[in-house]
Amino acid sequence: MKDVLKQLARDLKAEKLRTFLTIFGIVWGTVAISLMLAFGTGLHKQLIKSTAGLGDRIVIAWPGLTSVPYEGLGKGRRIRIREDDLATLRGNVEGLKSISGEYSNNMKVVYGTKTLSVDTSGVVPEFGTMRNMIPQPGGRFIDAVDFNDLRRTAFLGNRLAKDLFGATPAVGKMINVNQSPFLVVGVLREKDQDSNYSGPDDQKMFIPSTTFRALTGNKYVDNFVFQAAHAEETKQVMKRLTAALGKQLRFDANDKEALGMWDTTEQFKFFDTFMLAFNAFLGIIGVLTLVVGGIGVSNIMNVVVEERTREIGIKMALGAKQRYILGQFLLETMLVTFLGGAVGFAIALTICAVFPKLGLGEYVGDPVVSPLVAVLTSLALGIVGLVAGYFPARDAARLDPVVAMKL
Repeated sequence: MKDVLKQLARDLKAEKLRTFLTIFGIVWGTVAISLMLAFGTGLHKQLIKSTAGLGDRIVIAWPGLTSVPYEGLGKGRRIRIREDDLATLRGNVEGLKSISGEYSNNMKVVYGTKTLSVDTSGVVPEFGTMRNMIPQPGGRFIDAVDFNDLRRTAFLGNRLAKDLFGATPAVGKMINVNQSPFLVVGVLREKDQDSNYSGPDDQKMFIPSTTFRALTGNKYVDNFVFQAAHAEETKQVMKRLTAALGKQLRFDANDKEALGMWDTTEQFKFFDTFMLAFNAFLGIIGVLTLVVGGIGVSNIMNVVVEERTREIGIKMALGAKQRYILGQFLLETMLVTFLGGAVGFAIALTICAVFPKLGLGEYVGDPVVSPLVAVLTSLALGIVGLVAGYFPARDAARLDPVVAMKL
């Protein structure tokens, strides 16, 4: 091994420019494939994170108007859903994990000298988990006691809390909502949210639905949100829930106008499929770039074989077997490839470490060199190095000792 390393150093020193260009090709290819896959992984995570800001694979449903007659009832009938109707579904729909009605209205919120018109939703405690309403430290979302006792408690979006209280902690403060005192029990932790159905969560207020009904007199939900126990069963749960609700409220379960639904799990599936194809595309481009570097390695090893033909002949005449010659040149090729790959990895990791400080993660995500990316890049490097070195090494091992010593 010591002799091989010395010989490699001598060969690289003799061909400085060619060696530099060869290693640069491997470095460039390694950086390209690593960064492309790292940025693809980061973008995928950011898309999932932003989409999950709306909710964790939930379905949002809105009651509408019937479009077909059913059991003697004409079309055009408005579907009205009560809290009791949703409560009945909890134990009767297989695969249903959580469900919450949502009452919506605009309410006047007063704190000190500040008066704001705020989009307010009346919900049940399960709503917070489904919609990723994570409270800031020191606070909480609406709980079962608030719901059962019709407590006047409020959970505020982070921007709303800032508008009302500035830098002062909001939890524990009393506010007036439609001239009724409410206790602020929690403030939303800042989150990415690239979609919504009634305004961004950071500007809204959430109170117990029982309290909402007592304040406004509303009997029917504006919409409801539900979640399947397993995301892959969401479609089946949607069908079962529609059938059960149709039986309760007397409308055709196949009537698409009676109950509108937005299945957010479709977005997650689309992103997973799209990013798989996108990362595969980026990976292919990176591998092709790496192949270009491998061609450079193959070229320099061909030159080395030509320059060392006499030396190879002497070694074989003294008893060196073909596998020794083959192994020697393959090892030299792999070492050159490893050197370029190590430098390329170092550059890629440095860029991935610096990029988050630029503050662009919200738009394209922060690049992540995941273990999978590292394994794929290393595998590609190994294959390129092996293929690039094999053919020159094979030619060297097949030389006729007598002919080689004469050259």
